[in-house]
Amino acid sequence: MFFDLISEARTGLLTRPGRTALTVLGTVLGVAALVATLGIAKSAGNQIVGRFDELAATSVVVTSTLGNDQVLTLLPWDSEQRITRLNGVAAAGTITPVATGGALTAAVPIHDPRGQAEFQLPVFAVSPGLFAAARTQLLTGRTFDAGHSQRQDNVAVLGPGAARRLNVTYIDRLPVIFVGDQAFVVIGILEQVGRTPDLADAVVIPEGTAQHIYQLEAPTTVQIDVEIGAATLIAEQAPIALAPNTPQDLRVLKPAEPTQLRADVADDVNVLFLILGGVALLVGAIGIANVTLVSVLERTGEIGLRRALGATKYAITAQFLLESATMGFMGGIIGTSIGIAVVAVVATTRTWTPVIDPWIPLAAPIVGTLTGLVAGAYPAIRAAGLEPVAALHNA
Repeated sequence: MFFDLISEARTGLLTRPGRTALTVLGTVLGVAALVATLGIAKSAGNQIVGRFDELAATSVVVTSTLGNDQVLTLLPWDSEQRITRLNGVAAAGTITPVATGGALTAAVPIHDPRGQAEFQLPVFAVSPGLFAAARTQLLTGRTFDAGHSQRQDNVAVLGPGAARRLNVTYIDRLPVIFVGDQAFVVIGILEQVGRTPDLADAVVIPEGTAQHIYQLEAPTTVQIDVEIGAATLIAEQAPIALAPNTPQDLRVLKPAEPTQLRADVADDVNVLFLILGGVALLVGAIGIANVTLVSVLERTGEIGLRRALGATKYAITAQFLLESATMGFMGGIIGTSIGIAVVAVVATTRTWTPVIDPWIPLAAPIVGTLTGLVAGAYPAIRAAGLEPVAALHNA
């Protein structure tokens, strides 16, 4: 009986290979879309988590001031060199606000009585490594190096906001800006500041220059860019490296990892892609149901003849369910392979690491089979409900 059922189902599928192939194609597309969306969601989720880790969990800030600007201990001028010697530090630099006495900044040495050509811009003294530690990107020009600081050169780098306000867009002719009566040659303009957002609207000068002109006493803040996973260790070691005798007087800021936020974002991405994959699979199920129902209508005479020869309703139902389940299974196998290939291609083009849960390749064919069973249930029941006389009459 079982082998006869398999034989009948195989004959039903192979008799109309074109229609069977089109029906399987619907399941292939649905399962492929489901596998691809789940895989892309997983890969994208991991990428999002990696971005969170890269931005938040790699920043350590050490400052010598409390909330009321009280200085407990001074940071050394070689803070950058001390910190970069620690294992796990990618980049480090100091940043200190400069007291200019309220001097206005202008791009030309002309005092406009209306005050439209001069602006109150913050001035920061930084060490060369700060640009890398703050994840800055240059729009044009260059940043200053240790030589500029040692020579106390009057050079400056402008944040993007400061450059727009001063209307400085090119540095090929070495434009000069004035902070009060003090002239600085602009050698670079920043395009983006990943950390230390105060730099976006500021004039940035070398530490040595600030010492010479503004009698800067000591750095106040050290920005550290660490490798992923090293933030906690560096947060413990940095105060000791900077102030071995009084490390407790330094304030260390290490942002907490946004674990819950990362999990929520990853869950939202997974749910979104799962819904899209479910919709695609539903479309494939509808296709199986439609084709199976059409098959029942076309094979009315065959069904009536088999019923007249003694086939039971159970046999008819089982045959059509087996046919639809077989098409679903075949579509699941092919769709799984296509879906995995799509995930690999998308991840490669986006330079992601492709990630697929191990249960997906095993579960997808089962999902395809269940989709075929559910989609073929109504047509199978309808086929089994046909009366032999009516079926032969309508054939």
